[in-house]
Amino acid sequence: MRVNNLHVFLNFEIFILLTAVAAPFIFSFSPYFQGLLIFVMIWIVMGTSWNLLAGYTGLVSFGHAAYFGIGAYAAALPYFHWGISPWWGLLTGGVSALILGYLLGKIVFRLRGPYFALGTLALAEILRIVFGEEIWLTNGHSGILYMTTWVSKYPYYFVALSLAIGAIVSVKYVMRTKAGFFFLSIREDEVAAEALGINTRKYKNIATAISSFWAGMAGAFYMIYMGFIDPEVVFALHNISIITILVGILGGVGTIWGPAVGAVIMVLVQEVFRSSIFGLAPQWVAKFHALVFGLLVIFVILFMAGGVVGDWNLVTAKFRRTKHAEKS
Repeated sequence: MRVNNLHVFLNFEIFILLTAVAAPFIFSFSPYFQGLLIFVMIWIVMGTSWNLLAGYTGLVSFGHAAYFGIGAYAAALPYFHWGISPWWGLLTGGVSALILGYLLGKIVFRLRGPYFALGTLALAEILRIVFGEEIWLTNGHSGILYMTTWVSKYPYYFVALSLAIGAIVSVKYVMRTKAGFFFLSIREDEVAAEALGINTRKYKNIATAISSFWAGMAGAFYMIYMGFIDPEVVFALHNISIITILVGILGGVGTIWGPAVGAVIMVLVQEVFRSSIFGLAPQWVAKFHALVFGLLVIFVILFMAGGVVGDWNLVTAKFRRTKHAEKS
């Protein structure tokens, strides 16, 4: 039975991979929808990185925008000052965010309680202010403009897909190692983990470093793809940090595929209402996109607290029982 379940799961992963590869060709008639697919991949990376911290290690981050923004500026600043291609930021962005996350952890992990969440929130806001005021370094609120490399969406999509796959595979691998079991023990009971001899501060720093690395990579790619950033965009609490959290909650914290499902739901719902159902409904419908999104989150919290993926088996089991009762 276990072998059969593993075989089915592997087939499922292969199917998802093939679908992801085929997706931009299915929507070849519309660069607009291809662009939405790219944003799905960006949010998969962000949601997966946040999920490693909150879902698996129990460290809720309210300031993932700090890592996203640092990654974006690590790609943008060398171009702005010296004309170096932002594509190098796919490496430097991730490393810069990793260093930032590690340094933050060294400070806040000396304290107990929700200080990590407050520390990340404060860090993102501090960076937003600093990068907006230091015009000599960042061009301030005028932002940094970059002429994008390709007109076609295909190259950007496959780079974003590679990042999403890299984030998912790395988290899946880490959670099968000794470090992954230590992350789970910290989430369940940090005091008990310390009593068992686990260096909790060390492994919380490791989790933060991995998480911030992928968030930085997502930020660097965002800069490359969009061709423009400013502090209000990449360090935004509501548009980056909160959306990242919602991606994890909707999909299911503590699951491998939860952030991917959450990213698809988030981008679809947000875009359907932002565009007034793709231009088919009156424009006033766009005003309700935040309300609908909020109602969706409330529904998930009340009836699917584990997220779509986390509670999928419970939902399907309930559906089967209901169907069986109707037949009998």
